[in-house]
Amino acid sequence: MSNQLTGIGASAGIAIAKAFVLENPALEIEQKTITDADAEIERFEAAVHIAKEELEVIKNHANEQLGEDKAAIFAAHLLVLSDPELLNAVKDKVNNEKVNAESAMSDVSNMFISMFENMDNEYMKERAADIRDVSKRVLAHLLGVTFTSPGAITDEVIVLAEDLTPSDTAQLNKQFVKGFATDIGGRTSHSAIMARSMEIPAVVGTKTITSEDVEGKMVIIDGIDGNVIVDPSEEEIAEYTKKKENFEAKKQEWAKLVNEPTTTKDEKHVELAANIGTPEDVKGVLENGGEGVGLYRTEFLYMGRNELPTEEEQFNSYKEVLEKMEGKPVVIRTLDIGGDKELPYLNLPKEMNPFLGFRAIRLCLEETEIFRTQLRALLRASVYGNLKVMFPMIATVGEFRQAKEMLLSVKEELIREGVEVSEDIEVGMMVEIPATAAMADVFAKEVDFFSVGTNDLIQYTMAADRMNQKVSYLYQPYNPAILRLVKMVIDAAHKEGKWAGMCGEMAGDQIAIPILLGLGLDEFSMSATSILPARSQMTKLSKEEISSHIDHILSLATNEEVIAYVTEHFATEEL
Repeated sequence: MSNQLTGIGASAGIAIAKAFVLENPALEIEQKTITDADAEIERFEAAVHIAKEELEVIKNHANEQLGEDKAAIFAAHLLVLSDPELLNAVKDKVNNEKVNAESAMSDVSNMFISMFENMDNEYMKERAADIRDVSKRVLAHLLGVTFTSPGAITDEVIVLAEDLTPSDTAQLNKQFVKGFATDIGGRTSHSAIMARSMEIPAVVGTKTITSEDVEGKMVIIDGIDGNVIVDPSEEEIAEYTKKKENFEAKKQEWAKLVNEPTTTKDEKHVELAANIGTPEDVKGVLENGGEGVGLYRTEFLYMGRNELPTEEEQFNSYKEVLEKMEGKPVVIRTLDIGGDKELPYLNLPKEMNPFLGFRAIRLCLEETEIFRTQLRALLRASVYGNLKVMFPMIATVGEFRQAKEMLLSVKEELIREGVEVSEDIEVGMMVEIPATAAMADVFAKEVDFFSVGTNDLIQYTMAADRMNQKVSYLYQPYNPAILRLVKMVIDAAHKEGKWAGMCGEMAGDQIAIPILLGLGLDEFSMSATSILPARSQMTKLSKEEISSHIDHILSLATNEEVIAYVTEHFATEEL
């Protein structure tokens, strides 16, 4: 009899294959007293060297298959293995306590892991996972233990694991690995993001998949609805085979829309753009029919390295994206570091609540040399395409004016140097702070455009950390409070003849799309793989008809009531 588990659909699609349980063998660490500390340190350094060589191979593979931003994870892992604080702590322990390298490495890495895990900061918690992944690799070499490499799988299987580390996921071969399911994890975990890039069906957070008797049995992964079926009946296999065929057929239908404009049933046009992190991501934007880049997250240029990127490095990246987009609009967000994204080489002070702290535009307006370098690179690149500059985390009109003033000052400086700069650069801002939405009518007189960052707007409005499981129920994109703020922003922009976009997850959400269309949103920016389903959905919707329902939707009391109303009245795209 089949057994169904429910988790989180992390990457859409259906997979049916035999289960392959990816088990990491237990690393039995035994503390031993040693007599030759130098020899032990030499053994440790050799293990670190081999681990680094392996990670370089994985990083290069990830770069080729997944793009530079995914490969940056392994650049971070290599930094961990070059961190003198970690390495010297292990060597000191071997020297001073005369213990074997395995024991010293285990103790030191556990201390760092515990320290990072206890920080109230999602970026730092991810660093704990990086250290765990890296230290396991080094310990395995010290102990002579061989891990099952996901890259060695040569049969068609569904991989089941407690969790998949970034290095595990990067080694998955799509030809053989048809899908995966894990006990833990969420939609924003590294493995989930990579699965979506690779278009491998995935379900995470099942809690118990690896404790089931599954090895070698048939398994169905439903990455659309978040279900895993172990040992399915013939009827279930037939049902999901049909669902898989329907999904593949739907993808082929979507593919026909690649070169089509985004037009509603009543002939209203909106722009469907994509969020990107690196120039390599542009390929996916164009393959999925993106009409622009609605958000280029420039912080990836600054991460996974030991020093700030130079003006020239930044210029080349921005130029490449603008050229590849061939005149389509490209909204480039200035540096958004802080909160859950830290740069170790900046030595910023530790904060009790970094999400409400010294980050994004606040950091740039103080660290003016960093900001001016980025602005110079952006302005120099502006002549190669249709550049729009966007400032993040703006809370006051004064901040926007100060940032724009600095942009204009840098522009004058470049012109004096004889450098050509485009005269047609729109300057806008993110709306992610409730105070900004409340003052949208004032901001609209100063900006060229707004882009609503819903991920932060929701957590700030609901006073709920979106990464905190205990309050995750408050992450409510369709809550009428959020929808009213979005309406204020769009209405304020239109009153001043400006455009309003959205670059948060909500822009590609099939429940949100009809509402945003009815509210008059001009530009929807999302993951590249969400563009075609969104375009398909919009062809079935009448903007005018939805507009007549907006007042009622905004009068509803709860997130759930909004979902029910939209599902009943408007076409959602069946996946």
